Amino acid sequence: MKKTGFLAGAAISTFGIVVCKIIGLLYVIPFYAIIGVQGGALYSYAYSIYNMFLNLATSGIPVAMSKVISEYNAKGYYNTKERTFKVGLKIITVLGILSFLALFIFAPQIAYLIIGDVKGGNSIEDVTMVIRVISTAILVVPFLSVSKGYLQGHKIMTTSSVANILEQVVRVIVILAGSFFALKVFHLSLNTAVGVAVFGATVGAIAAYFYVSKQIKKNKKSLKRDVKATTVETKITPKDIAKKIIFYALPFVVISVLQSAFTMVDVFTVVKSLVDLGYTTAISENVISVISTWGSKLNMIVMAISTGIITSLIPAIASAYAIKNFKELHGKINEALQVLMLITIPLSVGISFMAGSVWTVFYGYDELNISIFALLILSQIPLSIFTVMINTNQTLNNTKDSIIALVGSLIVKICLNVPFMTLFNHIGIEAYFATIVLNIIIDTCASLFLLYRVKVKTGINYFKSIKTFIKVILCTAIMVLGLSIINLFIPNVSPSRFISILYIILYGIIGVIIYFFVAYKSNTLAEIFGKDFLSKIKAKIPKLKVDKK
Repeated sequence: MKKTGFLAGAAISTFGIVVCKIIGLLYVIPFYAIIGVQGGALYSYAYSIYNMFLNLATSGIPVAMSKVISEYNAKGYYNTKERTFKVGLKIITVLGILSFLALFIFAPQIAYLIIGDVKGGNSIEDVTMVIRVISTAILVVPFLSVSKGYLQGHKIMTTSSVANILEQVVRVIVILAGSFFALKVFHLSLNTAVGVAVFGATVGAIAAYFYVSKQIKKNKKSLKRDVKATTVETKITPKDIAKKIIFYALPFVVISVLQSAFTMVDVFTVVKSLVDLGYTTAISENVISVISTWGSKLNMIVMAISTGIITSLIPAIASAYAIKNFKELHGKINEALQVLMLITIPLSVGISFMAGSVWTVFYGYDELNISIFALLILSQIPLSIFTVMINTNQTLNNTKDSIIALVGSLIVKICLNVPFMTLFNHIGIEAYFATIVLNIIIDTCASLFLLYRVKVKTGINYFKSIKTFIKVILCTAIMVLGLSIINLFIPNVSPSRFISILYIILYGIIGVIIYFFVAYKSNTLAEIFGKDFLSKIKAKIPKLKVDKK
């Protein structure tokens, strides 16, 4: 196991996450064909609720573990960081069991909150069953998350990335094989097939947990697991460690629950509101499945970037903040924002431009779903920045501002989600666009608030990030202009999956070439990665010449 620097760690984490998301994207093509729209809605109900309860059990402790272990490593307290790992496992055991019991026992009540008395689609019994099945994953995932947090605290990202890929591969195998055999071979009910599919989360987590545990035991020496406690460390009791973990974890738990609650507002309001506005139950369930499941899976291509950056950013910021190295701290935050904008903005805009082809490849041609997805993918730009800034604030112990941002966002979401849909319907715009537009507005305002609060707390100067943002917008605009010209001659929408794949390849290659050529010529790449990095690229691509001014 080797430690990695921030950019290398972010690259490794992002690579692993992107691979997982690609696997997650590819499997939905046959899975969607197997279970259909109604099965997809049922699947989305289970995962939406599961994610909320999973956050209760796992969101705080693993991140706190990464942060605390990183701090102890920076100070040379190797014995204490091992005791931190053991204490963290004990805490996560209690949280996991409690979350599992709550989800399993109250599944019928949760199911009623989701669909109420709506008829013509999935029943309360169907939703209850899949929620109970997926709840079993909460008995395993917390231990996996803590173990990965332990390694990330050592700035070891490769093992976690491999574990993520393994978990996803096993999960997808169970989803596809299980649903196919349930429906096509044994001719069981649709809800049984979806139940087998969601159980894949449990099986995948078990496989990944065994892998991570084996790697930790195998690298016992390099992780300095047997180092004796120093005189200073002997004064640190298990109770002190538990308090520190809980102190760091509690805000993350609160924040993750608030984030999940934000998403759950759509699950609890969209279907019932659309039906009240005159949409059919079938269309309403289809809309929520696009927003919460099928579109979200495609959105993960973008969110994987911010997740990878966060995974590497937290221990890097924690180490710098622990020793009050503000120069390094400011550099890491700006670096994270610059890389995030460099990739997420053109990627989101590019996918939105090709929404028709992208959706057709994965789910088949559907004008309604394509129109929703084209807007939904753009919402990932402010959301990714918001996510990074929430985690940055938390790592800086800036809990109050993080909670203010999230509580404020949640209150606005709860108060305006239904009125926004009603307003859009009244002015002649499809009501299902309203919730996405509202999310964009809320995430943008919350991101600006958190950026300002970090500046107040640390004195950071965002000049580099602002400069990069302006350049990225210009580069993206030029890319879109180029693609628009091509679209005049070769329209990028076709009901054929094969033709759509060709369009994606053509537009993707041209878009990447235009964007990175302009980014290179404008020195945007050099300003973010440094000229040494570009020099290495130059050595591999002889025609590239780096400006040495």
